[in-house]
Amino acid sequence: MAMKRAGVSAIRALCSSPDLTRGVHSTAGSKKIVGVFYKANEYAELNPNFVGTVERGLGIRDWLESQGHQYVVTDDKEGPDCELEKHLSDLHVLITTPFHPAYVTAERIKKAKNLQLLLTAGIGSDHIDLKAAAEAGLTVAEVTGSNVVSVAEDELMRILILVRNFLPGYHQVINGDWNVAGIAHRAYDLEGKTVGTIGAGRIGRLLLQRLKPFNCNLLYHDRIKIDPELEVQTGAKFEEDLDTMLPKCDIIVLNTPLTEKTRGMLDKERISKLKKGVLIVNNARGALVDTQAVADACTSGHIGGYSGDVWFPQPAPKDHPWRYMPNQAMTPHISGTTIDAQLRYAAGTKDMLDRYFKGEEFPLQNYIVREGVLAPQYR
Repeated sequence: MAMKRAGVSAIRALCSSPDLTRGVHSTAGSKKIVGVFYKANEYAELNPNFVGTVERGLGIRDWLESQGHQYVVTDDKEGPDCELEKHLSDLHVLITTPFHPAYVTAERIKKAKNLQLLLTAGIGSDHIDLKAAAEAGLTVAEVTGSNVVSVAEDELMRILILVRNFLPGYHQVINGDWNVAGIAHRAYDLEGKTVGTIGAGRIGRLLLQRLKPFNCNLLYHDRIKIDPELEVQTGAKFEEDLDTMLPKCDIIVLNTPLTEKTRGMLDKERISKLKKGVLIVNNARGALVDTQAVADACTSGHIGGYSGDVWFPQPAPKDHPWRYMPNQAMTPHISGTTIDAQLRYAAGTKDMLDRYFKGEEFPLQNYIVREGVLAPQYR
């Protein structure tokens, strides 16, 4: 069995870890699957394809139960008495999403004695303690590519919103005001601006392609260069040194995974070296930047605008400083959970569950932890 082989290999590689005393589990027999999603509430019935919610549970309940599996869905994931905690002791599979993340800590992994598989319905598995998952012989996988178009389109929208100083104009309209000067003094064209993406993976590459028609100067920093043909197509230039690239940029977009190396990468010192008035878009992860440093720089005007849909933690508390800092265009975590994206990551999750039940391998690009080894982007 694929999952059994993965567990055995992990145990051999990490036999010194105390967590591996749980042993190896077979994929045979009835399984308990727990899914953690956000609630749709009154919006549940407005769209039959609104599947990434508690109410619809990715649309896989009938399929799972017809095969004899137990499927529990909840949005209650925080604190010692939450619904998720009640099921940790006997679940086999946990499905989570980046939009309403269940933080899978080392402590929770130790409690989940039967846990074999952690699935992310979407992209980004940093809400899981990946090192602890690897040491426990677990498999972690996500639906790679399921919402890259959705996020790239959202990033382009946010760039334009910031460049054109759109939100103050919108607020004038709903407040009954009319003050063109109050908007125009900070509104620019995107054409000719230098845009740099930190990370040029699937989302970063799509963004570069979408920015090409705007005649921007495009830069990118990544651990590996993109395909030469795409470089020629987009005109994007590789910057090996991040600190050399950042001061050149009028607009910075974060498209890199959250790891121990990238956590807090845009800190007070780096921000101080950016162009005054720089615009920043972050749909990657909130913890990539120093929360208070961003808020302070927006207040001082050193950052001319900050937009994104990722926070730390999520959901963001009511007193989070980004809610109240000036020149921000923040939203809840929505960019990757469009209806189109939900249908893709629901289908991908079902496919991986089906493979898991049959003991088959997942598509290689979907693995985040496999046989005790982390995917390169998380190392």
